[in-house]
Amino acid sequence: MSAGIDLTDADWVKSSYSASNGGQCVEISPSFAPTEVIPVRDSKVPQGPTLVFPADGWASFVSAVRYGEFAGS
Repeated sequence: MSAGIDLTDADWVKSSYSASNGGQCVEISPSFAPTEVIPVRDSKVPQGPTLVFPADGWASFVSAVRYGEFAGS
C-alpha cells in the first residue's frame, strides 16, 4: 500500500478489458482522482499490493491501450 493513502474504504471498479473467466483482472479506484492519483490492484488478490499512479500518467496509459499502441509488443 502506498504511504499516506488510506485505501480501506476505497471503491473499486474492474476494468472493462479484464477477462470474465477469472483471468487477467485489474481494478482501479477512481474515487482518488481528485488527489491526482489512481490506485490499481489485481482483483484476484484484493488484499495484495496496490500500485498508485499519477492520474495524468494513468490517463496516458489508458489512451495508449485504447488506441492499440501496445499491439504486437
